[in-house]
Amino acid sequence: MSTVDIDSATLDLSRQLIALDSVTPRDRGCQQLLIDRLAPLGFACETIVSNGVTNLWARRGTQSPLFVFAGHTDVVPTGPAGEWASPPFAPNIRDGKLYGRGAADMKTSIAAMVVACEEFVAQHPDHRGSIGLLITSDEEGPAVDGTVVVCERLQARGETIDYCLVGEPTASAVLGDTIKNGRRGSLSGKLTVKGVQGHIAYPQLARNPVHQAAPALAALVAERWDEGNEYYSPTSFQISNIHGGTGATNVIPGAVALDFNFRFSTASEPGELRRRVHAILDAHGLEYELDWTLSGLPFLTPRGTLVDAVAAAIYAETDIRTELSTTGGTSDGRFIARICPQVIECGPPNASIHKIDEHIEVRFVDPLKNIYRRTLENLLA
Repeated sequence: MSTVDIDSATLDLSRQLIALDSVTPRDRGCQQLLIDRLAPLGFACETIVSNGVTNLWARRGTQSPLFVFAGHTDVVPTGPAGEWASPPFAPNIRDGKLYGRGAADMKTSIAAMVVACEEFVAQHPDHRGSIGLLITSDEEGPAVDGTVVVCERLQARGETIDYCLVGEPTASAVLGDTIKNGRRGSLSGKLTVKGVQGHIAYPQLARNPVHQAAPALAALVAERWDEGNEYYSPTSFQISNIHGGTGATNVIPGAVALDFNFRFSTASEPGELRRRVHAILDAHGLEYELDWTLSGLPFLTPRGTLVDAVAAAIYAETDIRTELSTTGGTSDGRFIARICPQVIECGPPNASIHKIDEHIEVRFVDPLKNIYRRTLENLLA
């Protein structure tokens, strides 16, 4: 056991949450723990179940502005439990770190949100506006019955969110060094280029789709899709899988299939990306089929009220001037941004997330809670 002081309400709640094996999409009682803490503070707590996914919407107050903490209680599978230095759902503190699945992504953030609310309400029982928590157990999985369902429910009954802080792990090296003020969109394509199968010794009697596709693929890879903007790097086109052939070495394949993906910024629009891909394929005279999947639109919160409030909270707590970033994968922020004009992600360092021996440094636990409380103070006190 480390000599680190563990007399912390946030650390205690983090350990309680980590001890519940809430592998996606299971919640395992995590949200009930939160309800037990939030209801005495005056939060109206609503459980929204969708296809076995448990979601929590909790709100204190009825006035605007509404500030919302958002997060997820589900975690990714542990991988081989025997490779962990301690059981993944038995939270363990050693060498100044709290180990356990979800320690960084993102049960400590959720604990910090709840304790921040407890401290803020105790100091400001008559605060202006409202505080909300939007918690799901379907972020690490398909993400079709979680945050998006809650947002649709809120939208249907006219509840609007003014500011949202998502507790995803965003820091690079130390707490507060980086926050996310946006995420790229994700547009995927499944392309099948058709040819004519035949004997490899008689190419004049066949049509090789691999040979036909190659120049078009080179053109797609070389295309400059946009220049990005102040917050985003240029849009990225990447081929992830490609397959053609029967397995025999003397057969020209009848088709070649490949998967590709755009991670695109607010400088591009998905419909225009699709149009340009089809134009390149058509220009090369290909016979093809192409199926599209749009799994998320980009969102962006420019510098303004929420960015300034979170940055000021980080500086007051850590003396760090945080960096804004839009890198990384998708998050539930993409759903919240549909009903909220300002969305920020702010959480602990992300180096160990989804890994064996996931952890958070204990020295970051209470400062994270304080950043969240200071953000409330900056916006609602």
